[in-house]
Amino acid sequence: MTASVTVGQPLTRAWRPLWPCPVRQVWRHWQRGAGDPTYRIENGRHWRGLRTPLGPATLCVEPLDATGTIKAEAWGTGADWALSNLPSMLGADDDPTGFAPRHANLAQALKENPHWRLGRGGIVWQALLPAIIEQKVTGQEAFGGFRRLVHFHGERAPGPGATLHLWIPPGPDTVRLIPSWEWLKLHIDPARSRPIVRCAQVADALERTLNVPLELADTRLRSIAGVGVWTSAEVRFRAHGDADAVSFGDYHIPNEIGHALVGHDLDDDALAELLEPYRPHRHRVQALLGMRRWRERHGPRLAPRTHLPAQ
Repeated sequence: MTASVTVGQPLTRAWRPLWPCPVRQVWRHWQRGAGDPTYRIENGRHWRGLRTPLGPATLCVEPLDATGTIKAEAWGTGADWALSNLPSMLGADDDPTGFAPRHANLAQALKENPHWRLGRGGIVWQALLPAIIEQKVTGQEAFGGFRRLVHFHGERAPGPGATLHLWIPPGPDTVRLIPSWEWLKLHIDPARSRPIVRCAQVADALERTLNVPLELADTRLRSIAGVGVWTSAEVRFRAHGDADAVSFGDYHIPNEIGHALVGHDLDDDALAELLEPYRPHRHRVQALLGMRRWRERHGPRLAPRTHLPAQ
């Protein structure tokens, strides 16, 4: 691979993983709603718009073929980075050694998804920006706010990504300059826009958390006002490949795990106690159980807010 990239000449890579790597399962948590402008699936191929440390990239990945090979193409100044990090992004560095389900439904989830691995995205900002937007709001409001932010302040992905209406999320330099009233037009309130801007101001330091122990990465992420336990976990399992990161504080996850493993709702304290024997694989429990609905959702849900400016 070389660093020279043009629209008509993508960089390419053929990678043969040591296990039957299921691209869709591994990358399912990167797609922020059905209308995510940074992720598309066309004719079975996965297209992602990435803001890599070397610049924007369009990454196209074909799932495992009959020979056990995953083929990828990439365009843009970040193409070389994207292809070099492809195995890690698809779970090659994940080690499930020692993970042993203690509950029947978890054992069933593992049986149904035996080849799932936790990928390491390697870009903190790509995980952090949408995670903060998703704090304490409905999925509809979160995904809509992310789409508007990307469309108004991001950029079209290089190469064929533009034709596919694939986008690159705005970088920290752009986000720092968005005025407060513009955030409200995007339906992102100050409780979320302010931590986003704070993170943008120290984005380089946050990217360096990829090179420190996971506990220290958690501490550094949560040192930013407005980034709590939930947001840090959502970033760490995506960007750092942290198989022990649990999304405590989530509106649904404690109850869904509780019903799957012990048959009733749980609060965060009870969830922490239940998952303690699974260290250092607690996120593995969350992810595997999240691939299947173990009960029908009933009861109260977060209601979309109506006090923000109209679109």
